[in-house]
Amino acid sequence: MKAIFISDAHLRKFSDERYKKLLNFLDNVKKGNIPAHVNHDTAGTSGINIDDLYIAGDLFDFWFCRKEKINPEFKPIINKLIELKEIGIRIHLSEGNHDFFMGEYFSDILKMEVFEETINAKLDNLNVLIAHGDTADSNNTRYLFLRKILRSRTFYNFQRLIPTSVSWTLAGLTSTASKELTVEDGDALVKKMALFALSKFQENYDAVILGHCHVPSFNNYTIEGKKKIFVTLGDWISYYSFLYYEDGNFFLRYYQP
Repeated sequence: MKAIFISDAHLRKFSDERYKKLLNFLDNVKKGNIPAHVNHDTAGTSGINIDDLYIAGDLFDFWFCRKEKINPEFKPIINKLIELKEIGIRIHLSEGNHDFFMGEYFSDILKMEVFEETINAKLDNLNVLIAHGDTADSNNTRYLFLRKILRSRTFYNFQRLIPTSVSWTLAGLTSTASKELTVEDGDALVKKMALFALSKFQENYDAVILGHCHVPSFNNYTIEGKKKIFVTLGDWISYYSFLYYEDGNFFLRYYQP
């Protein structure tokens, strides 16, 4: 079994360089080529047929879109995901703190898996938890309160009633508010996420994979004689990092076209 994990592309405009890099990367995935270095080594890999693509939140810098009206800037990446799905790659999306209410389009229309919170995946014999990670720090009560409001049925109904142009403007404002309430040193957030991962290892997970902190990290643990893996995926803003899984092994990689 082979899978790729990414998070935190924060796509907004098609003209952005990171947007184009992600499209190029996914195009290489479609062709069976992963033009990346393994942990900064010089060895490349090609001819890989991916089974699953997991997107662990914040693919978009904002997502208030309706199934009948999609922001034109997002159509290129959506079309690329459709292409991957059509060749048999299973697409799984975990909502982040910038993209939510995604189910009515990605799940209902495109038939891709969407998860509001965590993805509980079975990779070969491994039990894997995948999530955006924005709720891992339970002490950030201000953000958690804002998150509860933005994901409420009341707010959902409100954004459905207003014109799409206003909705997209509002989405940009909520994106900014979310950033302001989750600003924290990435390395410090990784440490908090590690505590969250350790608690999940007690629930019989073999690996915990999170986004949100924008810092790529790969951590090995041995708990009661069993190997455990905790990964933070980094981002597609500064690191262009992704996680590759093959037959029981994980590799943190960096896209360098």
